[in-house]
Amino acid sequence: MSRVRHLPDPDHLPALDPAFVIERPAMGLGDDRPPPRILLLYGSLRQRSFSRLCVEEAARLLRRFGAETRIFDPSDLPLPDQAAGDDHPAVHELRALSIWSEGQVWCSPERHGQITGVMKAQIDHLPLAIGGMRPTQGRTLAVMQVSAGSQSFNSVNTLRLLGRWMRMFTIPNQSSVAMAYKEFGEDDRMRPSAYYDRIVDVMEELVRMTVLMRPHAAQLVDRYSERKAAGIAVPAAEDHAAVALAGR
Repeated sequence: MSRVRHLPDPDHLPALDPAFVIERPAMGLGDDRPPPRILLLYGSLRQRSFSRLCVEEAARLLRRFGAETRIFDPSDLPLPDQAAGDDHPAVHELRALSIWSEGQVWCSPERHGQITGVMKAQIDHLPLAIGGMRPTQGRTLAVMQVSAGSQSFNSVNTLRLLGRWMRMFTIPNQSSVAMAYKEFGEDDRMRPSAYYDRIVDVMEELVRMTVLMRPHAAQLVDRYSERKAAGIAVPAAEDHAAVALAGR
């Protein structure tokens, strides 16, 4: 059973004005082929989850901008440490998707002034290192939140902190959708608004930053302490960038 959600109407973008759209926003910054691989996580299990609906809008935009997207469904993800040795199909799939990704989008509702337990559980299931692989290190990250009340930035601030802890490169722009229930129609599609336009801005920036960093990601996260721990010496005559890539 795959936990990658089906994206409804992936090419239908009624709130987007095509007159102002740059189809390949990363052109000129680097090679945007193959498409940047973006994993999207949301933080609510409600049947009508506004964090999921925002993630779906983001995924449609990312597809329009040339990215490949996968949305993880956390509905059967156990709590951290609930499954012995983290041996659970949902945990394995989440980690595999994170390793597959070059960039990620995290969107959480704000509950009691913070991110939800569903959101935190997903991040807690992503170790800094596993089997010689680093599921999050060097990936780009865009953060978003939805609120039932007035606009707030508590959740995005926490997601930024977590992104830094997970050794990700969080882009400067972010999205915070206030009174999210007012921003979606009965068809579960986001209405045209400044909130929608901000999500467009954030996804454009995420694609640009992911493509820009793509050839440099390994070198940017190369660390003295890790080379030392792994016993990877740096010969004086060798190119340090080549050593960093060889160590990965």
